[in-house]
Amino acid sequence: MNAILFCETIHSLGYFPGEAIALLAITSSDVILNTGCCRFMVRVMHAIVHCRGDCDMSISRRFFLGQTAAASAASGITLSTNKTRAASAPSGKVVIGVMGLSRGQALATAFSRQPGVDVKYVCDVDRQRAAQSAKLLENAPGQCEPIADFRQILDDKEVDVLVCAPPNHWHAPATILACSAGKHVYVEKPCSHNAHEGELMVQAARQYQRAVQMGSQRRSSQPTQEAIQKLHGGVIGRVYLVSCFYNSVRGSIGKGNVVPVPGHIDYDLWQGPAPRKPYLSNVVHYKWHWRWHWGNGELGNNGIHSIDLARWGLDVDYPLRVTSNGGRYCFDDDQETPDTHLVSFEFAGKRAITWRGLSCHRHGAGFVSFYGDKGALDISSDGSYKIFDVKNNLIDDVQVKGRGGARHIDNFLTAVRNDTPLALNAEILGGHQSTLLCHLGNIAQRTGKTLDCDTKNGRILNDADAAAMWKREYEPGWEPQV
Repeated sequence: MNAILFCETIHSLGYFPGEAIALLAITSSDVILNTGCCRFMVRVMHAIVHCRGDCDMSISRRFFLGQTAAASAASGITLSTNKTRAASAPSGKVVIGVMGLSRGQALATAFSRQPGVDVKYVCDVDRQRAAQSAKLLENAPGQCEPIADFRQILDDKEVDVLVCAPPNHWHAPATILACSAGKHVYVEKPCSHNAHEGELMVQAARQYQRAVQMGSQRRSSQPTQEAIQKLHGGVIGRVYLVSCFYNSVRGSIGKGNVVPVPGHIDYDLWQGPAPRKPYLSNVVHYKWHWRWHWGNGELGNNGIHSIDLARWGLDVDYPLRVTSNGGRYCFDDDQETPDTHLVSFEFAGKRAITWRGLSCHRHGAGFVSFYGDKGALDISSDGSYKIFDVKNNLIDDVQVKGRGGARHIDNFLTAVRNDTPLALNAEILGGHQSTLLCHLGNIAQRTGKTLDCDTKNGRILNDADAAAMWKREYEPGWEPQV
């Protein structure tokens, strides 16, 4: 029996991922054999593609299509074992490469502190930043090499994991390529730049049987897990509404000018799958978040954290209806995404999630609040939580804190070592479902329309203009495929 199918079946019966894996181990270790595509052949075909002239390290249509063609050619072949190098190594050592060194620097440090992990590469299109990152890790186990092109990570057969933390428009394409090259992936939130990419990521994880975890680390926070368990146990009765909040004090991004690309930045590689645009003075490295061409605004940048908890606690997958209000209210500049944003998601069974994002105002309190017919439960961003009765009397105040960062990485590494790709707290299907809510909220905002959605997959119904935003345009030859 296929191990993934086994775990999916057990999970559908109500078991948690860890319980599914325990049952898998009890049943038979042989179920992980004779399953899926031959990742060895994927790697062989991957090497052949490069030996035929695609090793010039420039982004090319041939490279991208060669990757997907090689993976497709191998997908029907079965070997007698499905173990990864890390799973079969006696030491259980996991070798990783980190792509994107803004958030990625913190992740590189966190992974390096885990037992049995070697950070072999730190990668950024900004060569100065890559060199600085390698210096910060010079006392970590192994020897860390700074590089500019993440494909070197994919080509290295010693590497087990790609930690994917570049700008959002790279998340899905890099993850799909990594899966096809036989790598497991820890991908930052939001997992995709658009809804179509999220669907492809799930497909890639399944086809290549890779562990793909989204960096929604609160899924691994012990106090948050405890709060959600109590919620599902009925501590506040039937939950019908979840309110989510985000506040910050961001300033203006100003008006950008077309300027020469700095010599230490490979801007062509930075753009990657996105159609080419001139280099502007107010985009790289962080302010791309506020441009639709590369980013997903505050909703995708920070709203994803609270919305993921809301969807988890409410126990919902895809919405019935999505509405959005707001805009760029505080500054007249180049920012395209809202700084004041109110989104509502309605679900079957008379349930709803709301999100309020204020990028330029700190006033306000709270992170996620659940409302039930017998009380309320508030979860703070640090993991602490409070429970109230229906008259707002405090009945429990749990001040144990923890955002789950190290536990989330440990959960991922355990799945890699055990070759159990579904034993993840934020497996890519759930990551896609939460990220999709952000995409739908942004589409509703950009079109000014209420979206009606298919509750089986979240797809937009009866609105061709809105549905056209399910997917983006790509640089010619760079549309991701599985």
